Amino acid sequence: MKEHKEEHNHNHNNQIFGKKTELYFAILCGVFLIVGFLIEKLTDLPHWVSLSSYIVSYFFGGYFITIEASQKIIKGGFDIDFLMIAAAAGAAYIGSWVEGALLLFLFSLGHALEHYAMGKAKKSIEALGNLSPKTALVKKDGKLEEVPIEDLKLNDVIVVKPNTKIAADGVIISGSSSINQAPITGESIPVGKTFIEDSSSIPIFNDIDKKHVVFSGTINGDASLEVLVLKLTKDSTVSRLIKMVSDVETQKSPTQRLTKKFEKWYVPIVIIVVFLLCFAYLVIDETFSESLYRAITVLVAASPCALAISTPSAVLSGIARAAQKGVLIKGGRALEDLGEITTIAFDKTGTLTEGKPKLTNLIPLHDFNENELAQLVLEVESLSNHPLAKAIANDLKVKYSMESQNKASNVNAIQGKGIQATYSGNSVFIGNVKLMEDSSIKVDSIISSKMDGLLENGHTVMLVAFKNEIIGLVSVMDVPRKTAASTLKRLKEIGIKHMIMLTGDHQNVGDAIAKQIGLTEAKGNLLPEDKVEAIKELIKRDKKIAMVGDGVNDAPAMALSTVSVAMGAAGSDVALETADVALMSDKIENLPFVIGLSRESKRIIKQNIFVSLGVVALLVPITILGLTNIGLAVAFHEGSTIVVVLNALRLLRFKME
Repeated sequence: MKEHKEEHNHNHNNQIFGKKTELYFAILCGVFLIVGFLIEKLTDLPHWVSLSSYIVSYFFGGYFITIEASQKIIKGGFDIDFLMIAAAAGAAYIGSWVEGALLLFLFSLGHALEHYAMGKAKKSIEALGNLSPKTALVKKDGKLEEVPIEDLKLNDVIVVKPNTKIAADGVIISGSSSINQAPITGESIPVGKTFIEDSSSIPIFNDIDKKHVVFSGTINGDASLEVLVLKLTKDSTVSRLIKMVSDVETQKSPTQRLTKKFEKWYVPIVIIVVFLLCFAYLVIDETFSESLYRAITVLVAASPCALAISTPSAVLSGIARAAQKGVLIKGGRALEDLGEITTIAFDKTGTLTEGKPKLTNLIPLHDFNENELAQLVLEVESLSNHPLAKAIANDLKVKYSMESQNKASNVNAIQGKGIQATYSGNSVFIGNVKLMEDSSIKVDSIISSKMDGLLENGHTVMLVAFKNEIIGLVSVMDVPRKTAASTLKRLKEIGIKHMIMLTGDHQNVGDAIAKQIGLTEAKGNLLPEDKVEAIKELIKRDKKIAMVGDGVNDAPAMALSTVSVAMGAAGSDVALETADVALMSDKIENLPFVIGLSRESKRIIKQNIFVSLGVVALLVPITILGLTNIGLAVAFHEGSTIVVVLNALRLLRFKME
């Protein structure tokens, strides 16, 4: 394919009519064919006049095909272009100029349409390349200077004016705005972004909170922003996306590889059969001209033009459609395999869940006031750097509309147990049963049963003790994404039978989330190597499986799966590199669309192969028996090529019902 692409580019540069030269040549071939035919049938002009028109028609129809065929022959390969030229030359030799010119007209038109279809699909991919602006406003010494984006350097500060495109991947250091990320992630609703608090010590790009990060090619809202450049233009998400989609072309699908193998053997067999048919007059009662006419008709009928284009046109259209929706499918293999899958394994954290712990319960005990309990927990947890403490403090502030009043002090984190502090002159303990026992605080059976109930439902539970008595329970949980349940329901509707969650969390947590969102199975307590074993077992059982994760911590398991799908890949280099399918946005609800598109692509590939082989299977016996002429064989044969291309283009309009 790559060779072919290079040849094609080489041949078609500097063309007389620009990019559409091939199409114009095909049309001119048709025009001179009609002129010649009309002169021959409707006038008494000498024969050479109509013949001249046919010869000109041959020139326009055969120009590009001859170039491509000759380059293949030099490399020792015969393909469909060669068969077509041989058929047209044979038709001319026996005086069937009309049929020969018609063959070249329809074949060159099919060729031009094929390149148009491929070009159209590629264009919708390359449109990504026009996303980034050509220049950026760089702030230097308080002045603004317009520079080409290629000249941007790391740590330059660029100013993004309202309603303009962002010129580089980076972090906002001043201003807040809503950013339209649709070009990169496919998200339809603009996303609120704000500046990073501490711009002096910025973590690496992938570790920065998404609300501070902007991507090249996305569109700023109504406010001005200052962005610190963290990636060079060549390394930006959009550049890598374009490069990867371009590389996709070279990765042929299983069906494509099969049809290529088939063609390799089929074309020489056709040439041998046609050569033998030229001498049919030695066996049956007919003239050499009649045998030659039959042989050429068979040559036209047997050429697998439609078969050659049936799969590549569908694959490229499918990949282009996915790219428009912010989904990168890396090649025909991933596209086809995804269409066959009935089992999907999901990573839990950040895939099916929010990936951030949320406060789920604050339960006062022994008649302690709920608001006072909330204030006490907030004061203590605000002083801790533990992720759970931060989550609890943030959620308490929102839920109870309160702020910390710095009433707690002497905070001490006790590894594996919890936290101890002083509040209003008394000791406070927040943590597990072990912490309470070590601090000689009694945990009665009523409190234990309350804790067990929450633990069974997947919550992480902490006890709160004040003045040597337990005054409440706090529970947190990594809650499911709002769209997880509806997405899994949709997946079930489109034929996904097994949906399994693989998690490093406790089995109780896995079971609780599985129940909430409608998974068929949950496997807990898994280390990365256990996830690999789980995938091996699933492959043994179901042959082909997809694994959905963030592409980073579950990379080994994803590498083993038939198709790996990475979520939120826009900000992750690893996910973009390793996954077969990358959902650029962090939206799991795009998954049914991708699987639906893959299934539709597979259906269209099957339809195309059925049409192309069906026409050949029908025409070859009829032409061998001499039951049809070249004209009809040409019309049917080339018509099937055009039908196949148009059928593949339907994928560019694919929508999920």
